[in-house]
Amino acid sequence: MLVPHTEELADEWGDLDGVRVRSFRYAPKGFEVLGYGRSLQADERPRVLAAAVTPPYLRGARQGVLRELEEWRPEVVQAHWIVPNAVALTVPGRWPKNAPPLTVGLHGSDVFMAEKPGVRWLARRALRDTQVLTGCSPELVERVAALGFEGHREVIPYGIDPGQFRPGVDESGWRKRLGIPEDAVLFLGVGRMATKKGFQVLVPELASFLERFPTAWVVLAGGGDREAEFKAACEGLRVCFPGAVERDVLPDLYRAADVFVLPAVHDRKGNVDGLPNVILEALASALPVIASGISGIPLAVETGHNGYLTREGDGAEVVDRMAALAEDAQLRRQLGEAGRARVVEQLTWDQVAARYRHAYERALELNARS
Repeated sequence: MLVPHTEELADEWGDLDGVRVRSFRYAPKGFEVLGYGRSLQADERPRVLAAAVTPPYLRGARQGVLRELEEWRPEVVQAHWIVPNAVALTVPGRWPKNAPPLTVGLHGSDVFMAEKPGVRWLARRALRDTQVLTGCSPELVERVAALGFEGHREVIPYGIDPGQFRPGVDESGWRKRLGIPEDAVLFLGVGRMATKKGFQVLVPELASFLERFPTAWVVLAGGGDREAEFKAACEGLRVCFPGAVERDVLPDLYRAADVFVLPAVHDRKGNVDGLPNVILEALASALPVIASGISGIPLAVETGHNGYLTREGDGAEVVDRMAALAEDAQLRRQLGEAGRARVVEQLTWDQVAARYRHAYERALELNARS
């Protein structure tokens, strides 16, 4: 696996279940700002520095992959994110004719970037060398295919480790840490405070909701560009903002909660998540999920079975569903158990890996014919 370098990462590490990870450098320390949620301001527009270091990033990524091809001779190459990674492999210069088949995986913001007028032609050039297109939502796959791809495409949801994210005791003491009573009904949202996560849909509704349900609390976790704005809007309410949460204590935060909420939206420029990982984490933790019925979310959430899908941007419907769950502990338990079962039956990493293997086998078949 090849990833962009940042100061938090070693040059090489791992054998993680047979996976070795190398990072490639593309800019001086302090200027490595692409990837890891840092490239876009509020996930809506490129940051100025990110745009400036894109050309050396493209060179570094291509050179890094070509070195890996020479050393390891893989059978298939998967470029995650069409922009910038698939573009880096195919512009400048086409994907080498003697190289293994190229597959491209779509995730959300890369599709938003690929549709921009100044980038669209680069994405088209990448697609001409792509054998298989994968994505975590039907919408993302179809939007990129519309740019000019007629090959094989597959919708593959993300996976989750149900051993790491599972119901149980909150050993990190999140409720005590945040000052939330043990008998409170706790509604949790997790995600970067960017427009497409949709917290701006929920926040204006919280004052009336919390007045109606005096034992309810809300936690919105995850730092980001709009966090200060949301904090100011919720001042004086029973709403906690713990900021970014470290991975080792994140499972406990889900265990401390009763309901998960993510009213995701398309932002004003069309940027949207595919299938947010946090929804799978919540389902695996046996939380009922209230989320917008957009993009890849319906692949995991089914209204009345393991949660509720709401109309995009409809804050009133979101809090109506919250109210129903605030009043009914048995319903919360029923939906949560069904969500956990959905994960175990359909969304483990082993099951998702099998679907990727099928996609890679298809790429090999297509490559053999060409």
